[in-house]
Amino acid sequence: MSTTNQEFLSDFATMSGFGATAGGGVDRQAGTTADHATRRWFGEWLAQHGFAEKVDAAGNQFGTLDVVPGAPYVLLGSHLDSQPLAGRYDGAYGVLAGAHAAARVATEAAAGGLDPVYNIAVVNWFNEEGSRFTPSMMGSSVFTGKLALEQALATADPAGTTVAEALAAGDRSTGAGAPVLADVARYAEIHIEQGKNLEETGTQVGIVDRTWAASKYRVTVDGAQSHTGSTRMEDRRDALYGAALVIAAARDLAAEFAPGQLHTSVSEMYVLPNSPVTIARQAVMNLDLRSPDEEVLARAMDLLDKRIADAEALSRTDISLVQTHRWGLVSYQPAGVALGTASAEQLGFSHAEIMTVAGHDSTNMKDVVPTVMLFVPSVDGISHNEAEFTRDDDAVRGVDLLTEVTRRLVRGELAAD
Repeated sequence: MSTTNQEFLSDFATMSGFGATAGGGVDRQAGTTADHATRRWFGEWLAQHGFAEKVDAAGNQFGTLDVVPGAPYVLLGSHLDSQPLAGRYDGAYGVLAGAHAAARVATEAAAGGLDPVYNIAVVNWFNEEGSRFTPSMMGSSVFTGKLALEQALATADPAGTTVAEALAAGDRSTGAGAPVLADVARYAEIHIEQGKNLEETGTQVGIVDRTWAASKYRVTVDGAQSHTGSTRMEDRRDALYGAALVIAAARDLAAEFAPGQLHTSVSEMYVLPNSPVTIARQAVMNLDLRSPDEEVLARAMDLLDKRIADAEALSRTDISLVQTHRWGLVSYQPAGVALGTASAEQLGFSHAEIMTVAGHDSTNMKDVVPTVMLFVPSVDGISHNEAEFTRDDDAVRGVDLLTEVTRRLVRGELAAD
């Protein structure tokens, strides 16, 4: 293994110590003490490797390397925040891989090894996970103009702490001199697959060509608070019972379609009054539907609407849905897919075009700048779990691939569509 790849693995091990959990993962939700500690370490790493660190008002942390004065940037990145009790690789791998790839290409440019037309930058997007502050992909949404900065900063977590307050607690400068969208010419991101496709087929790297479509809803079940013992069964309007019917309906819905055509889940439940001797008056939860076929997604919602009506009648509750997030079955630019493929072939890596089921910051960036999205294998497809794992050989292979992609992007090989 090369010295540069050994350095990457050493840096990754150090970074994984921030927010480390007993189960071998990390817990560093956006704006927490552990997240801020990771951001400080990354800022120090950037400075040690010649980057200028800049943090924008939305908390996005950039490192810039100017090799062509006045030129826009090829931006590489992902996120350092995590889900609770999560794995070490999700997001964080892509940030550090981007930083190493950027540093390698900048060194080549300084030595006259390539003829750059763009500058190079890396980014740690704030609050990609959305576990503490909703919505997910918040930092890149603000950066791309999909979410107002003021709305993002005013967003509060369940304890009432706002994004603005959480960012201020990190005691880092914001806003001044950070890149804006107009400064970015190209974007590239690498991520663990969070699925089994690459591993099961023995494929070394994936070139992402499309996203699954997704619809997310906030579900509110309103019932009536009453005594768990004395209230007659026929008189109960149990919000938790209504929620259970919705959860079961969503899970059973997947079986109505061919395998792999629909993923459904319900998560993040809040129950009021959440007392052991009181029937719930309200349950609020998140409903997530995803499919590689938008017609399947629409059909699934039609079926679920009917089942929710049945759940209302059976539980004698009122159930409402508000859509909180949606994206369609959208392609990455074919030129970016071709560039990623050519890079993998140049390095002799086996590769395949692959869809992403999960959302990533690249799903925002691809809508506004030419984008390349890459995957490396995940062992057993485990993600958002402390057991999440990518083998060292796969991890460093991904850094090598991202370096080749960055080299080509910096030379201007990817034309805008």
